Amino acid sequence: MSKTEEKVEKYVQDIKDKMGEDPDVDLLRKVTLACGPSIFQSDAETISSSSPEELETVKQNFMIKKLGLKDDKNLDAGLELVIEKYGTSNRNKYRAVVYYLLTKFYKKEAIFN
Repeated sequence: MSKTEEKVEKYVQDIKDKMGEDPDVDLLRKVTLACGPSIFQSDAETISSSSPEELETVKQNFMIKKLGLKDDKNLDAGLELVIEKYGTSNRNKYRAVVYYLLTKFYKKEAIFN
């Protein structure tokens, strides 16, 4: 099994454990691959939801650039809803899982097909 597949399995289990959902594994795999090598760096693999700078990076680099969303107040609200769903007290918010949840929330799955 490749290292990427190991990460995907970890993220699948994370979604099941923290949200009680069965994720779309194919989409999660594609989102994970789109994250590139950052998923193999411990400091970049996770997102600090308490850091405004980190959330702004997610908004600019993923939501606007990758998903093609318009920069408005709805982005902050959507990101906040996804973080709440993942669990605000959950210390380990994996970048690939947050990106997956944002992709599903905004119904942008076609970008990864």
